[in-house]
Amino acid sequence: MTQARPMRADARRNYERLLRAAVEAFAEHGEGASLDDIAKRAGVGSGTLYRHFPTRRALLEAAYLDRIEALAQRADAIARELPPGEALVEWLNELALGLTRVRGLKSLLGSAVTDDGSAVATACGSRLTGAAERLVRAAQAEGSLRGDVEPIEVLRLTHGVATASELASGAGTDVRRYLSLLTDGLRAAP
Repeated sequence: MTQARPMRADARRNYERLLRAAVEAFAEHGEGASLDDIAKRAGVGSGTLYRHFPTRRALLEAAYLDRIEALAQRADAIARELPPGEALVEWLNELALGLTRVRGLKSLLGSAVTDDGSAVATACGSRLTGAAERLVRAAQAEGSLRGDVEPIEVLRLTHGVATASELASGAGTDVRRYLSLLTDGLRAAP
């Protein structure tokens, strides 16, 4: 097994500048932001961008990995504070709001939950799928969530709720209401 060489100091600086520029550009223009513009903002050439991030998706993932990690960790924090069914609903609300507020994040989740039918294809997808898995299974064990619901389905539906909320208000202000309508249909029958 070969060990990865540590990045040279100048390469590390370029990498960090590219990430900062990408976050700014994605916030302004969404996931379709120009990669050439991102390289220019970072003060590097396009070749440097592609050496670090061979695809747009790789750049999106790297730019939002911290936010994805925070959302996944929130699932565990909420699970410690609330009963399983309530924890799942609260986390889905936070996830859907995050998808509407951070341009580019919805694209990442959307591509993660459609790749070959599983979200494990990406680092971001696997973190969110793991969080959803824990919350869904706990809610099912509690009896507050239908037993036939799969975690990937919950993530896909939450992506749809975020999209519907954006279409309705442009700002995602209807997320909580739409998610309430959805989760009522996911509840286990009494």
